[in-house]
Amino acid sequence: MTVIAERYHIPEQHFWLHGPRSGQPVEFDASAGIWNVYGYPELHEVLMDPATFSSDTMRVIPKEMLPKEGFSLEGFITQIDPPEHGKLRKLVSSAFTRKVVADLEPRIAALTHELLDEARDRGRFELVTDLAYPLPVIVIAELLGVPSSDRALFKKWADALFQRDAKPSLAKRREEDLEAVMKPWREMSGYLADHAAERKLRPRADLLTRLVEAEVDGERLPDDQVVNFAIILLLAGHITTTMLLGNTVLCLDAFPDQQDKARADRSTIPDVIEESLRFLTPFAAVGRATTREVELGGVTIPADQVVMGWLAVANRDPRQFPNPDVFDPGRDPNPHVGFGRGIHFCLGAPLARLEGRVALNILLDRFNPLRTDPDDPAELMPTPTMTGVRRLALL
Repeated sequence: MTVIAERYHIPEQHFWLHGPRSGQPVEFDASAGIWNVYGYPELHEVLMDPATFSSDTMRVIPKEMLPKEGFSLEGFITQIDPPEHGKLRKLVSSAFTRKVVADLEPRIAALTHELLDEARDRGRFELVTDLAYPLPVIVIAELLGVPSSDRALFKKWADALFQRDAKPSLAKRREEDLEAVMKPWREMSGYLADHAAERKLRPRADLLTRLVEAEVDGERLPDDQVVNFAIILLLAGHITTTMLLGNTVLCLDAFPDQQDKARADRSTIPDVIEESLRFLTPFAAVGRATTREVELGGVTIPADQVVMGWLAVANRDPRQFPNPDVFDPGRDPNPHVGFGRGIHFCLGAPLARLEGRVALNILLDRFNPLRTDPDDPAELMPTPTMTGVRRLALL
């Protein structure tokens, strides 16, 4: 059992945190109808070969598992392959350049202090509610151009979509389970569609206006593509940092010697964040669909199969990471896949890293030591494909 599993309540779904796993790097789960890729080199091959391992998993999902109406993944960039993927990604990539992101540092620092001051005035501090959620959601809302004051709505939708404990499976879903996902999806789509329509009338200097006015091959994006692109930016733009920040604090609580080192030498904070991404990988898995029969990890996967690439497990592959269950910010090299790899590498990675670095430095300034409350245990999300704290009370 790992230190993390001994110290905190780790859901069974996060099996890789309960100790080294045995078995093959690629395995077929007959009950779920899915191929699982656990090994680092095997996963690297999956991520770097989009021609064989397509991101368009919807084409192989049984129709009875999909909503009957009111659902479209047009413009959903995580589900798109080249060449369309590159064209859409280019539309917003300029919003996340190194300079643009660096210019956000004063705003991120001011927000962090403001949120911590508000928590201090309330007399208690729970990391997720008071900082790790509101900080990145305010930043991405301001970039996108939607009111950050609506963040309670965003959280309601994100929780409904992601706080689920069912493992990935091709088994038929119940109608009520589908509706539980579709209701927040429709609400969020309608919300962003209204804002997009307003931008057509009154453009602004924000990402949503850029999407509304963008052209691909000389044509404007259809409305559903604009909305779906905005959904990805809004959700992924805050959830990753929320999990990253909570996970990093959890690591520094579990390994106090590393917290002491980081406090004494702040230049090591980026390395702390990178090791946190490896050790507690926020988005634990990604889906792909095979376009042809392929051999991987000594087994043959037929065409048109769903493949789950387990980033969190690959980041603990001892073939790539010696002593993988040790949190070691000095690990060099540290080629983790916490933000993915290849053409779908996380677009917002520079922003997430900046938010993590700024917030962690300020937390270390204001909390000495940075400790969880033993009388209010940390609570992790139950979602198998995501690793993040849902609640983390600090003393």
